Amino acid sequence: MTDGSAPSRPLPAADEHRPTRAGRRRAPAGPRRWLAAGGLAALAAVVAVILAVRGGAAPACAAPPPRALPVGALAAPPIGGTVHTGKATFYDSKGAGGNCSRPTAPANRLYVALGPTEYAAGASCGGHLDVTGPKGTVRVLVMDQCPECEPGHLDLSAEAFARIADPVQGVVKVSYRAVVDPPLPGPLTFRVKEGASQWWFAVLVGDHGNPLRAVEVRQGGSWRAAAREDYNYWLIPSGAGPGPYTIRVTDVYGHRATATGIRMLPGQVQRSTVRMYGAAAPARSATPSRSPSARPSSRPSASASPATTAPPGTPAVVDAAAAPPASLAPVPAGCG
Repeated sequence: MTDGSAPSRPLPAADEHRPTRAGRRRAPAGPRRWLAAGGLAALAAVVAVILAVRGGAAPACAAPPPRALPVGALAAPPIGGTVHTGKATFYDSKGAGGNCSRPTAPANRLYVALGPTEYAAGASCGGHLDVTGPKGTVRVLVMDQCPECEPGHLDLSAEAFARIADPVQGVVKVSYRAVVDPPLPGPLTFRVKEGASQWWFAVLVGDHGNPLRAVEVRQGGSWRAAAREDYNYWLIPSGAGPGPYTIRVTDVYGHRATATGIRMLPGQVQRSTVRMYGAAAPARSATPSRSPSARPSSRPSASASPATTAPPGTPAVVDAAAAPPASLAPVPAGCG
């Protein structure tokens, strides 16, 4: 028996692989807007009938012209050192790592969210911008996406905005450019995603300096290319085996580094012993490389141990160089 009431519909579950942007205040939707729209439609129908009775068919309404795409609207990360102009606002990520899936915001709290065009489905993640405003210049990490931002609109962290302008202003004109080969904080880091297994592989690469172009995992005698998701994990849907893994990383300027001993340790940050580039690497032009053949030398870090003064809340870092032999590597029981 039923009481005549409509059955309740469960809300769809959130996609666990797509982090949402925190800290942005959203305006609530207006009440019953569909009723207002229905009333307007009915009124328009009445007017059309009156016009038809009085003097023939109702006049046709011209469709609005298509919105022209702004210059540079093709989705691509800011690269190459070209100076762009635009505007900046600010927000607070509440300590989260944004759509680029960082475990946390950087310790210095200097980061930026880009609009969909410049975020480019995660292709900008991990790069850096020098942003100049009325008070000076600040270097920020690309960490997040601003869904409503058009090309040229940077949404800075509150701390970064305060470096270039008075926060009371709210919105200021800025110029900005991508930083080519910024100083690296240390060797490459790798974070295997929660739920990963030998049958489903996803990894987040950190401390690479420039935006990345490719991530590959060695299986047997060949390399398998991983696909970047818009939340910045590199995915091999059919898995890459139980590990340990050898992972090759290439950035947009042709720097390439190969890390070994990355283990199946979901949710843990593993620090490798190789840097993406260093002071001894050959000088690079500001033009992105079109060929993956360039191989700058990768020098091991002087110390592969995690910092002992990490800020509170920083995830533990595992030394990838201490990987066990392949026969002792953990093998998950299921695909997560």
